[in-house]
Amino acid sequence: MFALALFAYVATASAYVWPSPKLDALEAQRWDQDDTISGVASFVQPCSFFNFGPADGSETGRANGPDWIRTAYHDMATHNGDDGTGGLDASIRFEEEQSRPENAGTGFQNTLAVFVSFTSRHVSMADMIAIGAITAIENCNGPQIAFRGGRVDADAPNPPGVPEPEQDLSSHIASFARQGFTQTEMISLIACGHSFGGVEHKPFPQIVPELNEANNSLSVAHFDTTFSVFDNNVATEYIAGTTQNPLVVGANDTTNSDKRIFASDNNATMLSFAKSPDLFASTCATMFARMLDTVPSGVELTDVIDPLPIKPASVALVLDGDKLKFSGLVRLFNDTADRTVQILLDDRNGSTTTATLANDHSSSAMGGRVQSTWYAFNGTSNDDGTPGALSLDPAAGITRMRFTVDGKLEDQGGVGFAVQDGVVFSRSSCLTVAPADGGDGSGSDSPIAGRFDIAVRNGVNPARVFLEQEVQDSVNRTVVKETDVPPPAQPAAASASSYSIWSIDLKDTNRYTIGAEIDGAQFSTIDTHSLTDLAPCEGAKRRRRRLEHKRKSHGYGGA
Repeated sequence: MFALALFAYVATASAYVWPSPKLDALEAQRWDQDDTISGVASFVQPCSFFNFGPADGSETGRANGPDWIRTAYHDMATHNGDDGTGGLDASIRFEEEQSRPENAGTGFQNTLAVFVSFTSRHVSMADMIAIGAITAIENCNGPQIAFRGGRVDADAPNPPGVPEPEQDLSSHIASFARQGFTQTEMISLIACGHSFGGVEHKPFPQIVPELNEANNSLSVAHFDTTFSVFDNNVATEYIAGTTQNPLVVGANDTTNSDKRIFASDNNATMLSFAKSPDLFASTCATMFARMLDTVPSGVELTDVIDPLPIKPASVALVLDGDKLKFSGLVRLFNDTADRTVQILLDDRNGSTTTATLANDHSSSAMGGRVQSTWYAFNGTSNDDGTPGALSLDPAAGITRMRFTVDGKLEDQGGVGFAVQDGVVFSRSSCLTVAPADGGDGSGSDSPIAGRFDIAVRNGVNPARVFLEQEVQDSVNRTVVKETDVPPPAQPAAASASSYSIWSIDLKDTNRYTIGAEIDGAQFSTIDTHSLTDLAPCEGAKRRRRRLEHKRKSHGYGGA
């Protein structure tokens, strides 16, 4: 096996400073693959897993990972370097593109069906296609690939552009040149991509016949004998003359495109890959990154997003009666030792409160080659004995947090991890109509209704306070819908005298973040809230008790 140049991650200057909502979200999808934030890696673990196969779980000959890599290439391959159009922009999600002969098969719709749940206002579908390809490659024995974010989803299909197996060599060279790759880079990128997967009979009967193999129910002819993991067998088997690659030794020589392409430099590139697994891995890391970074002109990608060595996540600050409750996690990247981790909370009075954090769980990336440990912001116990959120004095509030790990201060080079306490969710929010309260005495279900209370620190004076909801636009891109929260005619005091309450009535089960505009700057909370999280208001509680009594007295609504 080839040697990977993996990091035993050493804390260096961060590429960005937390919090940075977009970079935080992209970094999390890239590096928190299996657990706390993402979970996308579960779809390529094990690497042979295919979640669109027969219900009985019988082996199909297909795997998710190769589909993810093929989706990324086919989406990118519409790029035209002459006019800057096309590229990795998720235009493959449009039916018009998927229905073209160049995009035959179900791999694209299968892939997008998985990725859609991981997209957000900060992570586009195009970014998720790139992250998915990286995850499939890295988690299945492949090299580490540099990831940049910031791709923009297309608003319409791109023109055709993916080369097809029956095209001649000059057509393939021209197609890859349009995409921005030389002839040698074309050979490399195809070899790298074809370390995974194969060709399925159903969409390509002219290339692959029915195979009638017990563990290959979809009749997939594989590019090499290790089709679900990365290695250089696609090259070694080709050079040795033992390859079963259907695009090299297929019965229909017209569609043997890999045969023509690999031999186009007298096999020099493939011979070098067969001789050196390390060269193959390093070349593929470069070529995959180039492929994923091929975007339409005008789209500016971020710098390479490396993992933050110390990173907070799932941070929430809410007003709960006369206390601010602060919860969250902090990740120690690629560190599995049992550390003593403390959080230092700096307040508005210049004082610092310290708490020791509990080791909560571990997570992994790159197929377990990177493992991280998470520590929870544990405070006093809840009534049930479980650890609760940290309790803060609302008057003092909080301005930033810092951490110590085995006594060493971690504060992002002195700036700390900023926390805003000017506008927060208030747990005085409640349901005015609970789901089982029909309001007509029948006890029938009805739409939910309730009141969101938002606590605004006195003296902050926001220009706007609003709720944010992620919705889909007309071409299925995630956008944010804002709903203004009206300022109170008279300040409504919160239980904590440092805050006033702004309220808005809702009648839906959507999840919302809270946004505000203060001194010309706009920000959003990280935590989300929904009416489904709330308890009934006092009046609603009394009404429910009356309705329950009425149902029982009339003999309905209970066993």
